[in-house]
Amino acid sequence: MKFFWFIGSLLYAIGQTVSMILFSVLGQFTRPFSFQTRYAFMHYWARFCLTWLRWTCGLRYKVHGMEHVDETQPGLILSRHESAWETLAFQQIFPRQAYVLKRELLKIPFFGWGMKLLHPIAIDRSAGRQALNQLLSEGQARLKQGDWIVLFPEGTRMPPGQIGKINVGGAMLAKKVNCPIYLVAHNAGSYWPKNSFIKRPGLIEMHISPPLDVSEMSVAEINQAIEDWYSRFLEKPDNK
Repeated sequence: MKFFWFIGSLLYAIGQTVSMILFSVLGQFTRPFSFQTRYAFMHYWARFCLTWLRWTCGLRYKVHGMEHVDETQPGLILSRHESAWETLAFQQIFPRQAYVLKRELLKIPFFGWGMKLLHPIAIDRSAGRQALNQLLSEGQARLKQGDWIVLFPEGTRMPPGQIGKINVGGAMLAKKVNCPIYLVAHNAGSYWPKNSFIKRPGLIEMHISPPLDVSEMSVAEINQAIEDWYSRFLEKPDNK
């Protein structure tokens, strides 16, 4: 069984790498156009990867709570981070979005070139208060432009069954913006673990909360609500 997982994962890696190079190079020709045009082109790479993942690795997904999402106005997504899967899947599930990510990721050849075209909010984590101010100002600006914001409050990918420290940036941005706040939990790490080459076949289940009303909540209470939502759907590793 594991041999077939390896072959499928190898085929996926080949397809992902070749398509990433192709899209990142061709995407440079979209620079003279609007962000909307650049995004419309580059997000097809994520769609290809998800289809290729299903064909090669037998990995599918199901979304619960999509009825809560109002696609007519931009929202803030505070998501659990377990895998590289969600960075691809969100581009198919939600409207046009900007990711909050580490600035160093933009230095990765090809991948970073492509990410720059998607106009992320790239922060320097070592900058402390300056990075937080950048998140708050750029986050509000992107929402006003009609873009959704995706932020991972744990700050890094976490293994199944373990919740990381919930940072304050997401909660503080939620207090600043006037838009729907959605909490997202999933079990992608059970099938595509952090730093793992092997992708297991199966069904990733993603859960979207109803919009969170933060008007009467403190930053600490928002963080607790985030942790409670993640805990509700936390899947323990099965060591397969």
